[in-house]
Amino acid sequence: MRFGLMASNPIEWLLVKSNLIARPVLDTQVAGTYVHVIMAAVKVGVFDALADGPATAEKIAAGCGTDPGSTAKLLPALAASGYLRAKGDRYELSPLSRKWLVSTSPHAVNDKLMLQFYELGLMQRADEYLRSGKPLDFHTGMSDEVWDSYQRGMKCLTTGQTGMVAKAVPVPEGATDMLDIGGSHGAYSVALCRRHPSLRAVVLDLPDAVRHAAPLLAEEGMGDRVRHQAGNALTDDFGVERYDAVVIIGVAHHFSDEQNRELTAKVARALRPGGVYTIAEFPAASGEGKTQQLAALRDFYFALASESGTWSPPQMAAWQRAAGLRPAKPVRLAASGGLNLQSGHKPR
Repeated sequence: MRFGLMASNPIEWLLVKSNLIARPVLDTQVAGTYVHVIMAAVKVGVFDALADGPATAEKIAAGCGTDPGSTAKLLPALAASGYLRAKGDRYELSPLSRKWLVSTSPHAVNDKLMLQFYELGLMQRADEYLRSGKPLDFHTGMSDEVWDSYQRGMKCLTTGQTGMVAKAVPVPEGATDMLDIGGSHGAYSVALCRRHPSLRAVVLDLPDAVRHAAPLLAEEGMGDRVRHQAGNALTDDFGVERYDAVVIIGVAHHFSDEQNRELTAKVARALRPGGVYTIAEFPAASGEGKTQQLAALRDFYFALASESGTWSPPQMAAWQRAAGLRPAKPVRLAASGGLNLQSGHKPR
């Protein structure tokens, strides 16, 4: 998957191919405007205002509590970008926005877009990270409002993925106890426990994360089968042979190679014989030659905002092997953004 300038006719294609267009301007100013047009529309409720059918700019503005003139400037930009459809003086939702940006849709990602106001603030400090080499630490200094947005935003990204991930994560037959490291909202633990009726899960996360994710987990109605535990995975002791399965999904990129090695060693001790440790991570940038654009951009973002960046299945398998686990063949879930699952089994 790639993002960037796309020619809409042969002449534009030739201009781009001949390097006659100042692409850096389009890649920054235009792309930045594009991003904020969509996010602003979500924030003021444009897509929800159209959920019941087409409307004029004046009616949309009235529903959103926005200025009619500025709203009229926004709507054509959304239409030209495929988020709305224009019919005369009225606008309606496109299939894209109806699925992903109407808050009542089961697929809505509005919460994640609201979180991106905070994330883009971090990206504006990219030069600071480049000069110092020190990560900005996404989680430090977040207000209660941002923590709440973070938890809801992360959960909305799991929509449609939890069942797929639960099916791919190996769980020993008859397993009763699972540890979910950094699982915050608990959506993956809930899906795994529903798939395996004998399983109970402990979701370990930072105290602030647990405080703001608790209402989201309560909505699942899983009672004592899935419960939170406030703590720190890097410093807490997991015990000895307490769990049949341990998962860490989309969290390892917050930790350095050394931290992940030490964490995996603790997990190996905490696993019962025959238990399994599954690490799920986004595809890693290759670091050499050609690399996939999305993977490279994501790797830079995580390095800036957290600690290290994304990890490859061979790197994850190396942690497991060093801890005495037997790495299995990695599994790639293409429909979940290319999430890679690397499982390691503890010998019986």
